[in-house]
Amino acid sequence: MRPSGRGEFESLYFTYPKFEPPSTSFVKEQGYDFPVVIVGAGPIGMAAALTLARHGIHSVLVDNKSTFNDGSRAICVSRSSLYALERMGAAQPFIDKSLGWTTRRGYFEGREIGRFEMPHSADEKYLPMYNLQQQYIEQFLHAAVVASGMIDLRWQSEVIGCDSGPDQVALKIHSPNGDYHLNAKYCLAADGAHSPLRTMLGLRLKGTNLEGRYVIADVQMEHDFPTERRAFFEPAANPGGTVLIHRQPDNIWRIDYQLAPNEDADEAIQEANIRARVGAILVDIGHDAPWDLEWWSIYSANTLCLDEYRHDRVFFIGDSAHIVPIFGVRGLNNGLLDAENIGWKLARVLNKTAPDALLESYSLERRGATLDVFENATKSAAFMTPPTAGYALMRKAALSLSLSQEFARGLANPRQMVPYDYQHSPLTSADLPGFDTGPTPGSICPNLRLKNGYLLDEMGEGYTLLFFGDEDSAAALVAAGQTEDPGFKLLRFTQEDAQITTAFDCQNGGAYLLRPDQHVAARWHILTPATLAAAMSF
Repeated sequence: MRPSGRGEFESLYFTYPKFEPPSTSFVKEQGYDFPVVIVGAGPIGMAAALTLARHGIHSVLVDNKSTFNDGSRAICVSRSSLYALERMGAAQPFIDKSLGWTTRRGYFEGREIGRFEMPHSADEKYLPMYNLQQQYIEQFLHAAVVASGMIDLRWQSEVIGCDSGPDQVALKIHSPNGDYHLNAKYCLAADGAHSPLRTMLGLRLKGTNLEGRYVIADVQMEHDFPTERRAFFEPAANPGGTVLIHRQPDNIWRIDYQLAPNEDADEAIQEANIRARVGAILVDIGHDAPWDLEWWSIYSANTLCLDEYRHDRVFFIGDSAHIVPIFGVRGLNNGLLDAENIGWKLARVLNKTAPDALLESYSLERRGATLDVFENATKSAAFMTPPTAGYALMRKAALSLSLSQEFARGLANPRQMVPYDYQHSPLTSADLPGFDTGPTPGSICPNLRLKNGYLLDEMGEGYTLLFFGDEDSAAALVAAGQTEDPGFKLLRFTQEDAQITTAFDCQNGGAYLLRPDQHVAARWHILTPATLAAAMSF
C-alpha cells in the first residue's frame, strides 16, 4: 500500500517499468512443446530460468503482472544466495547496489543488550548478508533474463488451466490479446504463496500458523546509523512487542513492528495509524529529522509446506512450495536455492545426461531444507513473538538478564539461514573414515582465497573435481568425468598448495567431487576413474 495521493506504483525512489502482454502471434501458437514453462516471474522463477539457461535449456517464463512486485518485501540476500546468483551470471549488480553487513544488534526496553557478529573470514568472497529491496532484485534478475537470449518472458499472461500428466504439462494461458495453450515437458510453479497452480492441482500447504503479525513500513530518511540489523524488544513505541529495523539503498529504511494480539489488522494498516506508529518508533531511536512514508504491508509468521514438491511433471519452488517466517531471512534465500537445485537437475535430464529419476532428489533435498528452516525459525519466532504468557515471561527474564549477563545474550540472537546439508540425499556418497578435517559429503564447499581469485571462481558448469595428484591420473579422471557430464571440470592441486591440501585434508591421490550447486557429493583418499564414474552416475 502507498500513501494517499500516490499511485499503486508511484515510488519515492524506484521507477517501475510497464511490460506489455505477448503479441497476437504468441496467442495463435498452439500445441508447440517447450522443454520447461515457469509460472511466476518473481525472483525465484527468474532464478530458475537463469539456471536452466546456464546449462543450455530454453524456457518460457509467464507472469500475470505487468511489472515487478511493489515494495521492499524480501530484502536480505545471504552469502550462499550470492554464490548461486554468481553461478546464474547475475551477481555483480547486486554487489554494486546492495548494502552488505555482518552485525546484528539487540535492545531491550531501550538499552543495548548485545552486538552479534555473523561468521566471516578473509577466504570468503562475499559478506554474510546484503540488504537490497525486492524491486531491485527483480530488476537485476530481469536484466540477466533478457540478456541470456534463452528465456521467452511473457507478462500479463495468467495461467487459467493446468493438466499435468505422466508425459507433459498442458497449460491454458489468458492474456489481453486472447487465450492460448502451452505444452511443456516440465513445469516449475513459482507463483507464490497463494499459488493458483497449487490450487488447480488440488494441493495444499500443511503446517502451523505461528503467533505474531507484523506491519512492514518503508520510510525514506537521512540517518547515519550503519547497515546492521537492529532488533528492539519491548521498546517504548511498541510496548510488549518487537521492532526490527534494516537500512536499505536510496536512504530507505525498513521497519517491521509487531501488532498486539488484540489489535485489529484492518485498523492497524490505515495510513494515519501507520504514520503515528512509525513516527513514534523513529523518535524512539533518536531520529527527529524529516521522513517520508514510501510503502507498507502486513504479514503473519507461518511454517507451511507441501507434502511433496513434485506433482507428476510440475515442480513447486519458493513460496508455492513452502511458507517460512522471516526471522533469520530465510524466505527469498531458501527459494533461490530451490530454483538452482531443480534447475541444474532438470537440465541434466533434458540434456540426456541423467535419467528422470534424478528429479526425485529435488523434493527430498529441498523439503528437507524447508523442515530444517522450520525447526530453527520456529525457535526464533517463539522468542520474537512469544506464543503464550509463559513464553513471554521467559523471554522477559532472558532479556533482563542479558542487560548484565553475557550468557543470556545469545538468546536474543536469531538463527540466520545456513545452507542445508544434503547428507542423506541419494546423490551424496557415504563418507569414508580417515578424514580429520574438510567439508563432509552433503555439506557446502567452503571458499578459499587463492593467489589469483577464489577457489569457487574456478568451478565448472557441471560437476567439478578437486584433485590432489599427478597429471597422468588427472587426465584419466577427466576422461571418466566427461563421459558422465560434458560440463565436468577438474581442478588439480599439488602438495605445494599447502592451504588447499590442509583445508581439505587431502594427500596425493585424494579428491573432492562438487555438484553444480557447490555441495560436496563425495570425497576420497585415493580416487580411480571407475569410482568417479560410479559417483557421478544416477
